[in-house]
Amino acid sequence: MRDPRVNELAKVLVNYSANVQKDEIVMIHSIGVEALPLAAECYREALKAGAAFVETKFEYDNFKRILFDVGTTSQITWFPQHEMDFMKKASAYIAIRAPENSMAFASVDPDLQAALSRTYRPILEQRVNHTKWVVTRFPTNAMAQEAKMSLDEFTDFFFKATCYDYQGLKKRQAKLRELMEKTSTVKIKATDTDLSFSLKGMPAISCHGDRNIPDGEVFSAPVRDSVEGYITYNTPSMYYGREFNNIRLEFSKGKIVKADAGADSEALNKVFDTDEGARYVGEFSIGTNIHITKPMRNILFDEKIFGSIHFTPGSAYEEECDNGNRSAIHWDLVKILTGNGEIWFDGVLVQKDGLFVHKSLSDLNPSKDS
Repeated sequence: MRDPRVNELAKVLVNYSANVQKDEIVMIHSIGVEALPLAAECYREALKAGAAFVETKFEYDNFKRILFDVGTTSQITWFPQHEMDFMKKASAYIAIRAPENSMAFASVDPDLQAALSRTYRPILEQRVNHTKWVVTRFPTNAMAQEAKMSLDEFTDFFFKATCYDYQGLKKRQAKLRELMEKTSTVKIKATDTDLSFSLKGMPAISCHGDRNIPDGEVFSAPVRDSVEGYITYNTPSMYYGREFNNIRLEFSKGKIVKADAGADSEALNKVFDTDEGARYVGEFSIGTNIHITKPMRNILFDEKIFGSIHFTPGSAYEEECDNGNRSAIHWDLVKILTGNGEIWFDGVLVQKDGLFVHKSLSDLNPSKDS
């Protein structure tokens, strides 16, 4: 029996997020077999919206694992010009990932994964900077297991967090966006965290369902050389198929000068040695989705946790909020401040222990009916 929530989400993705219009060229990119029901509904809705052509691309992590296991360096770094050519013609891009195994690439050489990432980076930048794009997930047993839920529990949570009143969220986040744009100096304080940086002259962007589903964040980018201090992230983070915990970064003049993750420190530093920009920060963001309150071990969810920030080593968003940093990586590392943490804008306390205390932002906090 078809779950009506799948079609509801497809309508959000096609008609609201990607805003598909008549005669546009669309790509629907599904990763994992469980993504296909939602991909099919998105295909249906894109055709109904009048798209001139809808390209469907299927990807399977097992294929990529085979590439890493038996492929040569030249095969791994072969540039798919045909994909770039199509992306230059595309108006809208919808990606649906249904992960089956979060550890599929845990034993793959990080240098090979970085090489593949660098190879595809121009296509990613074309998509991010020149299409109406949106990415989402679809519930799988693997995701439910990572979230420590049954599949039914996770599916109910997933649709609650994704089929959201994004227009209402946009209105509520507008005040936080305006406040961030007026801010020069930000301070983050918590256990083993004392961080300061400048936002002077940087825009702030409200994310309310037009890029990521689920959504709920307002982001900016620190002035590249302004970051000073240290931060310890308290949310598990997957990167290159490996889980990192308790990452601690120290900054001087914007650069990560020390990176520690216990036994995984060597692997962590390999990520930050990908290129020069990997040791600088391309994004600072505050999560606002009241339905996401704990880590899922999935960054698309975790970066939206209400009462969290993410402070992202790697590339800035060139078209939306550019501090000049370029890198093959963009790693959204999350720190939850609920129960322990403060955000200060220009010496004014804005959020304490995960709740907004600034008088203009109180309607972002969960209500009794939430």
